[in-house]
Amino acid sequence: MGKTFAGARLRRLREDRRMSQAELARVLGISPSYLNQMEHDSRPLTVPVLLRLTEAFGVDPGFFSARDTTRLVADLREALAPEIAGSRVSAADLTDLAARLPDVARVLLDLGRRNQQLAERLAGATDGRAGEPAPTASSPHEEVRDFFYRRQNYLHDTDLAAERLAAEIGVRPGETTGALTARLAREHGVHLAAASGDRLHHYDEATRTLHLSPRLRPGRRAFRMATQLALLEHGDALDRLAGEDFAPGSAPHALTRIGIANYFAAALILPYAAFHAAAEEARYDIDVLTDHHGVGYETVCHRLSTLQRPRLRGVPFSFVRVDRAGNMSKRQSATGFHFSRAGGTCPLWNVYEAFAAPGRIHVQIAEMPDGQRYLWTARAVTRHRGRWGEAGRVYAVGLGCETRHAHRLVYSDGLDLGNTAAATPIGMGCRVCERLDCSQRAAPPLGRGLLIDQNSSTFVPYPVTDDGAR
Repeated sequence: MGKTFAGARLRRLREDRRMSQAELARVLGISPSYLNQMEHDSRPLTVPVLLRLTEAFGVDPGFFSARDTTRLVADLREALAPEIAGSRVSAADLTDLAARLPDVARVLLDLGRRNQQLAERLAGATDGRAGEPAPTASSPHEEVRDFFYRRQNYLHDTDLAAERLAAEIGVRPGETTGALTARLAREHGVHLAAASGDRLHHYDEATRTLHLSPRLRPGRRAFRMATQLALLEHGDALDRLAGEDFAPGSAPHALTRIGIANYFAAALILPYAAFHAAAEEARYDIDVLTDHHGVGYETVCHRLSTLQRPRLRGVPFSFVRVDRAGNMSKRQSATGFHFSRAGGTCPLWNVYEAFAAPGRIHVQIAEMPDGQRYLWTARAVTRHRGRWGEAGRVYAVGLGCETRHAHRLVYSDGLDLGNTAAATPIGMGCRVCERLDCSQRAAPPLGRGLLIDQNSSTFVPYPVTDDGAR
């Protein structure tokens, strides 16, 4: 068993309980000086002390285990890139801070992002034409994505409530729509009707009518019904959860409330335990799960990225949806994978290759600059409005996990997961990417001086000086 150093978490637990070191030491049966050494990481937590802590405070032993700080460190590196470039702080300092004081690291991250937003708004106000409002750096939709990103795309109480309701009304593959229709009618007096025009759905509170577009496929039809059921039966819970981050009445609060209702809907039509068991049995074969549950490819991928229930975890996935121009409309992660907020994404990532062959699942082993490797699957999906001549929407949906979990996926068969040379080097986006020798780079790296020589050229579009001068 490796040594466990968790001084900051131990100190935080003690302070939350308003106990002195002497009082906690007495509960644990150790000396105050020994406790002080553990709180300052001079000594590791021993097994007997861990057992007494879990017994005394009712916390899971995992509370003190070493945590994956990869994503937090990546977020810090991006938000504080100018400070790193100016040698005001080192990457090693950020790694140590994230591991020892994660709460402080998150406060620093928030401050760094606010500073970036203020700088961008000031730049917009300065560069814009007179009379035009300065652009905001973060839209309500981006704030909603951050809400789920901070929670690693898993809402425990919401997931449990949806699973209980699924068992109560009898949600099963092939019978979902009937079960939802009966529940809406019996408990809420809601009946279904066909929606007209371009609306996918519309709920009329006055007549208790849920209008659904005839263009909706059965899986999407069930999803809309389940979302409406969540709003009708769990509205107060949605308000409370959204209120943890946003003020009631604000645009982010309203959008987050809808996002949580959508989460509930996915958890209702794909109940956790049953879906987890099916995923494990199929070795996370997305096509098999799509056929079995009668829902779309994107819906299955999104649900797979939420399987993080304690003691019944699935593979921790990152989920992304992008368009041909590189716009990222969805991004969630239960892993350390970092999605950049600036400079787009990496053109070497296989999500863009998927557009060249729609309908086929593309597989890639990708390596980030920190050496962490991921197995990514990507497939282009198309949504048509249903009429000839009307433009549809095309997205690439990506689902990735760390290679240490890849053996559990059918997509790893035949791949040499241990061969580092087989991995494609990708980054977080050209502006913040650390790969200085990448020939695909579309923007110069932040904080590095460019090597400008009229008498020579290189395969690297933006060569930098060796001393890193700005």
